[in-house]
Amino acid sequence: MFEKQFNLRYFEMGQHGGASPTTILTLLEEAAADHCLSMKQSLYDLFNQNIGWILLSGYMQMERYPLYKEKITIRTWISKYTSIKGIRENIIYDEQGSIIGRAKGLWLFFDIKRRVPVRIFDDIKEKWSCFPEESIRYDINKKIQAIDSAQYKKCFLVHRYDMDSNKHVNNLRYLQWLIETIPNEIMDNYYMHSIDGRFVGEAQFGHTIESLTEYENDPHKFIHTIRDLDSNQVCSIGRTVWKNRV
Repeated sequence: MFEKQFNLRYFEMGQHGGASPTTILTLLEEAAADHCLSMKQSLYDLFNQNIGWILLSGYMQMERYPLYKEKITIRTWISKYTSIKGIRENIIYDEQGSIIGRAKGLWLFFDIKRRVPVRIFDDIKEKWSCFPEESIRYDINKKIQAIDSAQYKKCFLVHRYDMDSNKHVNNLRYLQWLIETIPNEIMDNYYMHSIDGRFVGEAQFGHTIESLTEYENDPHKFIHTIRDLDSNQVCSIGRTVWKNRV
């Protein structure tokens, strides 16, 4: 297992003084990147070999979001490997050692230049090893059905700053597009308790993206679809659950 401590900064706060969901997912990625660095093979070392990790699906559940200047610790590890995929587990602790969040993700080892999966290097498996304990019991492979129309929707243009070092839209950007279509009443009075997402296609630079959000048989649950309108391809699908801030 690998641990990384973070001190929450002002610009990482949301409108209610707590860290935003995007901030937490950013810190989870940073912890994973430092886990790579700890074995003397950074993400940039992989990038120089035209290799990267691509998120296929993931789930995050937060009991609460850390506040300004609060210190949190993220514990992360790999619980399972296949020849081309790995499942990363995460537990988020506050300063008192209480668990405030859990997350897991299915990552694909990917040839950036050829845009195809490749076998995970043997030395990565050896150095990272594998600890078969789950951070949370949740099926991140379960299919989520895309929606074609919705009550809430917005369009966005894919800019250069949306792209990451793997030359595709960073997965954090999809979350930001999703949040933009959440009703104001929910954003003002509730917090995102959980998000379950699937990444099924790549949004392309310069294309127009449509973010769709619809209630899912509950006033605090939503189904989401993000589609590339130029290619008519579904890029990501997700579910969110929201809880009252009080």
